Amino acid sequence: MLSARDLRTRAADLGIRPTKQWGQNFVIDPNTVDRIARLAEVGEDDVVVEIGPGLGSLTLALLTRVRQVIAVEVDPTLASALPETIAQVAPAYAERLVTVHADALQVFDLPGEQPTALVANLPYNVSVPVVLRFLELFPSIRTILVMVQLEVAQRLAAAPGSKIYGVPSLKAAWYADVRLVGTVPRTVFWPVPNVDSGLVRLERRDPPRDDVDRKDVFAAVDAAFAQRRKTLRSSLASWAGSPAAAEEALRAAGIDPRQRGEQLTIGDFAAVVAAHRA
Repeated sequence: MLSARDLRTRAADLGIRPTKQWGQNFVIDPNTVDRIARLAEVGEDDVVVEIGPGLGSLTLALLTRVRQVIAVEVDPTLASALPETIAQVAPAYAERLVTVHADALQVFDLPGEQPTALVANLPYNVSVPVVLRFLELFPSIRTILVMVQLEVAQRLAAAPGSKIYGVPSLKAAWYADVRLVGTVPRTVFWPVPNVDSGLVRLERRDPPRDDVDRKDVFAAVDAAFAQRRKTLRSSLASWAGSPAAAEEALRAAGIDPRQRGEQLTIGDFAAVVAAHRA
């Protein structure tokens, strides 16, 4: 484990000053790092992709537990320094690390074995796009444990009918069961952010239907929430072609056209798409 002093010293040696551009808020509390690794429930057979390893505190905790860590880091200084940090602090585990200098939102493939899990302290500004992108691109990922802004965590794990239930909730639910498994105070970060964080766990499962295309379902979800306060008959009109076509598809799927998007599950939206395509 790296202490808060270790991390600050390492950052100073590298000339690193956390930047908002890359959403850099480093976790400096070893107990939090250990907690994330434990909640990830990864083991010796897992290949873990970590987004934004930063100074390497979570990377170290993961390396002692898994077969390999593929660390994707956008900051060139941190990306080049990470192998050196591991070699100095935990040389016995250095061969388990693969470092990729890249923007996670520009990654299309990864070196070596396909990842079985994603574990990360994600930058707040890209957290949802990163989670959805890696679920889409890497079907080998069976579990995800990420620390994100608490509001985002709550939205991802929200249930139908909730005021915070929306597009992130539905799109994540296409791929996985999603749970909020903990909260994290802002004081464990350097620099200290203005918000608390949440820990979200996703466990992949089969999509709700196999007779519809995910992109078509996501298009219907986007349309429904683009005009959130309108009934589905109105909000899905442009997507379906007309209010009448939207109502026909909704009724065929067994859904009241007077409902709103936040009342539907991802399975409901898939049923609407299937009815519309029939």
